[in-house]
Amino acid sequence: MYDWPILSVVTFLPLVGALLIVLMIRGDDEVAKRNARWVALWATLVTFVISLLLLAGFESTSHEFQFVEHKAWLGEVAAYRMGVDGISLPFLLLTTLLMPMCILASWESIQVRVKEYMICFLVLETLMIGTFASLDLLQFYIFFEGGLIPMFIIIGVWGGKRRIYATFKFFLYTLAGSVLMMLAIMAMYWQAGSTDIAALLKFNFPPGMQTWLWLAFFASFAVKMPMWPVHTWLPDAHVEAPTAGSVILAGIMLKMGGYGLLRFSVPMFPDASAYFAPFVFTLSVIAIVYTSLVALVQEDIKKLIAYSSIAHMGYVTMGIFTLTQEGIQGAVFQMVSHGFVSGALFLCVGVIYDRMHTRDIAAYGGLVHRMPVYATLLMAFTMANVGLPGTSGFIGEFLTLLAAFGRNTWVAFFATTGVILSAAYALWLYRRVVFGPLEKESLKSILDVSPREMASLVPLLFFTILFGVWPQPILDACNAAVNAIVARADVAAGAIKAASLVLP
Repeated sequence: MYDWPILSVVTFLPLVGALLIVLMIRGDDEVAKRNARWVALWATLVTFVISLLLLAGFESTSHEFQFVEHKAWLGEVAAYRMGVDGISLPFLLLTTLLMPMCILASWESIQVRVKEYMICFLVLETLMIGTFASLDLLQFYIFFEGGLIPMFIIIGVWGGKRRIYATFKFFLYTLAGSVLMMLAIMAMYWQAGSTDIAALLKFNFPPGMQTWLWLAFFASFAVKMPMWPVHTWLPDAHVEAPTAGSVILAGIMLKMGGYGLLRFSVPMFPDASAYFAPFVFTLSVIAIVYTSLVALVQEDIKKLIAYSSIAHMGYVTMGIFTLTQEGIQGAVFQMVSHGFVSGALFLCVGVIYDRMHTRDIAAYGGLVHRMPVYATLLMAFTMANVGLPGTSGFIGEFLTLLAAFGRNTWVAFFATTGVILSAAYALWLYRRVVFGPLEKESLKSILDVSPREMASLVPLLFFTILFGVWPQPILDACNAAVNAIVARADVAAGAIKAASLVLP
């Protein structure tokens, strides 16, 4: 579409901002901190604006990769390949949208090692965008795993009291699954003779080999999302991470797992995906119900929202493995919507944490009397988290449940209980934090949201409402790519029924 490598520019522009901070900003005084913040903000804002050109030039009726860039380094062993389709483009745009919000959220709360903090976030943005734009399997792996390093540093340096425990747990969980994926990538190269993702999507791996490749990739993506029972790293990481770190964890990094399932597991291993679908349904339903019940008993606001995120990712995996048009589209929509809503909820937590320095639910109450604007924003995002019609949270849940009902009524029944439970824990949290009398002395002088905080929350509110009443842009963007995945999965499902595929 363009004569210039727009994907490379979008991917590496944040890295240029990080280099500017390294090379141009000296010292650790207030001027240096201010300059580092402004460089980071402008780098992320310009990246977002340029990424919108991808949306303007994207042809939604095609399932092929677009804006493709290709440069061979070592033949087929290592090549630089970039491109996006209807599956990856929404996540790339979500990444570029959330990053300026994270910089704004960190403007005053981060006062120590500000330059290093901004550098970590800019490097992290490059790695996340590269994950969604890579069309080479080895290149994808480097970007996918590389994101662990800056997030490890962000939590470990600027996190809470138990940050060391949380960072090592986060790192070890995700690394364990990734080792298996690396072995699978090697096996795929030996079998297909290429690491080109576009070529691998058309390659038919033997059914027996698909089983083991699927399990290896699933081990990595299940931890990343995370799915039950490998979810325990997420609440600890969220609680200890700074506000912006939590926004990126919930808004983007969890989506890498779902994106991996859609990019690799289902289209490349369709026989195994159809065979393991009941297994994934079981894990998804357990995640939805169990983590919703756990959320009900939390006393830490961040931990409650973290468990809520795990439950919502259960709808994503359930929708993906229905292997239907509405299920996969619902899963994509749910992930994008969850990026807006969960990111905004963690930003809302950061607003009151910056003032009170506590996340205990019991420390609050009656905030509506002092913070009416905050109460209104939090109510809107709480309703979206519950899945209220008219918000983006409703569309994804409805489509995934509709698809699940067509596959298995019991799966849909138990998953639907999560909708009721989400209303219970979300409204319980809101009532205790916002409503009631303003009795605590420490809250009687608390200030409402500032213009800077409004600047980070209002855009997310806009998209939450916009896509709740007009979901078509996201659904249209991914429609052709989802059709291609479903067509391949349908062929595999028919073959399984005919051959009665069993584990080797």
